[in-house]
Amino acid sequence: MGTVLDSHFLALTALVTVGYQLVFFIITALLRFDKVTDFAGSTNFVIIAVLTAALKGTWHFRQIVLTVLVIIWGLRLAVFLLMRILQWGEDKRFDEMRSNLGKLAVFWTFQAVWVWTVSLPVTIVNASSRNPSIEARDIIGWIMWVIGLSVEAIADQQKLKFKNSPSNRGKWCNVGLWSYTRHPNYFGEMFLWWGVFVASTPVLSGAEWLVILGPIFLTLLLLFVSGIPLLESSADKRFGRSEEYRTYKKTTRSPYPIAAGRVWSPARLVQGGIPPGAAPLQPRTGTRPRQLSAECALFF
Repeated sequence: MGTVLDSHFLALTALVTVGYQLVFFIITALLRFDKVTDFAGSTNFVIIAVLTAALKGTWHFRQIVLTVLVIIWGLRLAVFLLMRILQWGEDKRFDEMRSNLGKLAVFWTFQAVWVWTVSLPVTIVNASSRNPSIEARDIIGWIMWVIGLSVEAIADQQKLKFKNSPSNRGKWCNVGLWSYTRHPNYFGEMFLWWGVFVASTPVLSGAEWLVILGPIFLTLLLLFVSGIPLLESSADKRFGRSEEYRTYKKTTRSPYPIAAGRVWSPARLVQGGIPPGAAPLQPRTGTRPRQLSAECALFF
């Protein structure tokens, strides 16, 4: 087992990930400075991709492409999220964690698991000595990545611009891609990582196919755990009494139908789905809050 782990860089990447996240956990715990959380998560992907490619040293075209794709995604997301949190202020996710070391440790542990698991396709490709010719699956995966990244980046910028406009205070984002589907950034995120998996399949053999756990883990995480459910719950509490918001949820689809049916369907909202105690919308006055509740459910 040790040989298998080492030859596929699984043990190495696990140690690097834990060590990298531990450094930022210590910074957060000691200084109560949580603005580096998303930066630590996104850049960890870049470190794993570059490290495994460099250690293997074969530099096959497929390895180079997938490594570059991860670098582009990771750096874009890291810079975007870092600039956003510096602009908006404190991260509300940590309001209950700053004084609870146990909860904070669980969060950072979960982030390390997320990074290592989702990176599996790239890790295995970079560790492989196999170099089959480029085929349709590679190209399809790359195209999926381009589409996913484009959707994610455009959706992020549209929402940031919307939230930064004084005229949109107290409103939910329903412009651009957000007028076609709720959480298009999460759709793009899931789609691009499924693209990375598809592009990795030409070199996979035997148990290596278990790297599919990477995109599956990410999809389940965003749809049912730490992504969409938190944002939907927050939005329902803030806007649940608004008829316009109800209409938006009824007429704007979720990224995936299964999520709409089980997590936050319009039917549940209309049929008693509004959280108890949700207050009617009141006009906002004064300064804009520094950070929206659950705005960064995991790292977005």
